[in-house]
Amino acid sequence: MSGKLGRRGFIKQAAWMGAALAAAGKTAGCRTVGVSESSMAVTGLTCPPIETVRVGVIGLGARGPGAVHIYAGLPGAQVTALCDLHKERAENQQKWLKEKGKPDADVYGGTEDAWKKLCESDKVDLVHVTTPWLLHAPMALYAMRCGKHVSIEVPAAVTVDECWDLVETAEKTRRHCMMLENCCYGESEMFAFMLCRMGVLGELIHGEGAYLHDLASYKFNKNGYQGMWRLNFSKQHTGNPYPMHGMGPICQYMDINRGDTFDFLTSVSSDQRGLTQYALDKFGKESAEAKETYRLGDMNTTMIRTRRGRTIMVQHNTTNPRPYSRINTITGTKGTLADYPLRVALGDKAHGWMSDAELAALKTKYVHPLWDKKGEAARKSGGHGGMDYLLLLRLCHCLNKGLPLDISVYDTALWSSVVELSERSVLRRGASVDVPDFTHGGWKRAAPLGIVDVG
Repeated sequence: MSGKLGRRGFIKQAAWMGAALAAAGKTAGCRTVGVSESSMAVTGLTCPPIETVRVGVIGLGARGPGAVHIYAGLPGAQVTALCDLHKERAENQQKWLKEKGKPDADVYGGTEDAWKKLCESDKVDLVHVTTPWLLHAPMALYAMRCGKHVSIEVPAAVTVDECWDLVETAEKTRRHCMMLENCCYGESEMFAFMLCRMGVLGELIHGEGAYLHDLASYKFNKNGYQGMWRLNFSKQHTGNPYPMHGMGPICQYMDINRGDTFDFLTSVSSDQRGLTQYALDKFGKESAEAKETYRLGDMNTTMIRTRRGRTIMVQHNTTNPRPYSRINTITGTKGTLADYPLRVALGDKAHGWMSDAELAALKTKYVHPLWDKKGEAARKSGGHGGMDYLLLLRLCHCLNKGLPLDISVYDTALWSSVVELSERSVLRRGASVDVPDFTHGGWKRAAPLGIVDVG
């Protein structure tokens, strides 16, 4: 069987989409903006500046309220619409806005398609999607067809087909579609980015990233993920369903989609043991939870090779007891940076890590402008140590100024495609799978991501 992926390869597993496919089929109802029959590449897309970005947030359970609070405090942004299936959640955020002296936002909710009214509103410029995974792409597609820019929580899509839909719709509507990969704005990640950009690590050869986070108790918590959607995904799929946190920063270090791109990947998973063991310990051996079949292997390891001959290892484990880590390692011909804890080794001294004093001096010399100028505000704001704040600050700055976004729809699609592609490889005993070129060859001409700022 060939690993090549065509434009519409692999729709056969209906479990990938469930109700989300039905929702996607209804997106044509939005007629706020026309959709061009032709499309042009949106590499480096710029749109007319928006003096005040009017934000509508869909999904106000776990992640949404934090986004509302950050947007409400940003210059050049205003929360104008709130939506949740449970309308009281939207009303609670409306109450919070009033308490902070912010303008009222329109409130939507109570029905499964109330979010469409938010997308259709003429009071919204940017739709921020923070809902269960299977709803991300359908909501983003509808919003773009309604003339809105979109920011989507990770993963933006769970099938290659959805990834292509996001790309083609962004190209046709000329709207931004950005996956909210906050880890690209982490302090250590932006320090690593500076070392890469300034040539300190030499020519980049290999990167390693991961999402190693014990979520077993949260998956089984009926008050955790709404409708227990993450546990349900673990019942239906294997592979790496959440590769972006570790992989996204590595892609930016390596100029993926901006001078290089993925060629193929191979992926293997361990057997599943962790969820069953947790269920046995928590609910007992006769419980439905303990007798359930879970398909998601405890540890997945995916290896990606790029067109320029570099490699990226990405791992996923959310079921075994272990300290949190994204690994965040990048190696070049002159040195290596590794994280958790942060370490650097350079040149002829690379048989050992730098001393604490040497590392502190290097961090001071190569601090990223965003952290240098806005780090204090980011830490005060919170949100994963400040990375959430810098992500949304930079997003709104780009929309205010009419600049290209740091994470394009092509990045959004490529990074998300690993969800399905890793599963395909796992199901074929680790066979290599080709990765689509969502840029249509544009990666060969695109300029590298610069050292960005908000000044």
